[in-house]
Amino acid sequence: MPRRFVTLDVFTDTALTGNPLAVVLDAEGLDSAAMQAIAAEFNLSETVFVLPPEVPRHRARLRIFTPASELPFAGHPTLGTAVLLALRDRRAGLTDAVAFGLEATLGTLACVVEPGEGRGTGRFKMPVLPEFLGDGPAAALVAAALGLEPAEIGFARHAPSRHGAGPSFLFVPVATRAVLDGARVMSAALDELGPPVALYCYAPDPEGVGHRYQARMFAPQLGISEDPATGSAAAAFAGVMMQFEPLGDGEHDIVLRQGVAMGRPSTIGVQLCIEAGALRSVEISGSAVLVSEGTLLV
Repeated sequence: MPRRFVTLDVFTDTALTGNPLAVVLDAEGLDSAAMQAIAAEFNLSETVFVLPPEVPRHRARLRIFTPASELPFAGHPTLGTAVLLALRDRRAGLTDAVAFGLEATLGTLACVVEPGEGRGTGRFKMPVLPEFLGDGPAAALVAAALGLEPAEIGFARHAPSRHGAGPSFLFVPVATRAVLDGARVMSAALDELGPPVALYCYAPDPEGVGHRYQARMFAPQLGISEDPATGSAAAAFAGVMMQFEPLGDGEHDIVLRQGVAMGRPSTIGVQLCIEAGALRSVEISGSAVLVSEGTLLV
């Protein structure tokens, strides 16, 4: 049966930048193998399949696939789909900001979107907090996997660490933006880092003040050579900040710029709420822009 699809650029307010996303509507009747094949056909970082919610008060249920596997959650598919559904509500006559729940394998994500003309800005609250999964490998091993020198790994208090909020990541701080731009995955050295790994490299952003970082994410073992914007890593980055930065109680806003070296600049907002020294909530925010609409004939 024909199935509608839409593509958007996510974590940007400018088309043809940010992270491309395919959203397949009318996904009922597709099994996992068919969804995986369609995601491989789109060959984007992720493809979303929109299904009826299991809880009627929620807006939809999402299944999210990379070209190689299904994910329990991913950030740019969540934000992009939320913006798309809010825009469809706007066509139906709803013009104000809308709030709804999107169901994912990880849990229900509470979303708020302000729709505009062919684009929107939104945020969602994580249903889980990031989990510390252990210290990272030695700097020499990480450097070898990225074509860098061991002395270029780390800055201030930051050292390699593993955190996850659904998908897990090896977070690799590097000394400067120039070092970040020069990082290259050395496939032969990846196995030394453990099981298939997503490498999230970050450095202080020289163009910003406060908690601002530039980042790159590599996951070739998962079918993603480099990702222009990684919302699930941004959510897990809240754990990095709790580990390495002296944050006090209250709300803290972080800005992550990603995809710059790829020519697909993206901006991801992360808000941490800390109470009594403990992380209580994490929200991810950004914009998305409609790019194309079409019909799948499979």
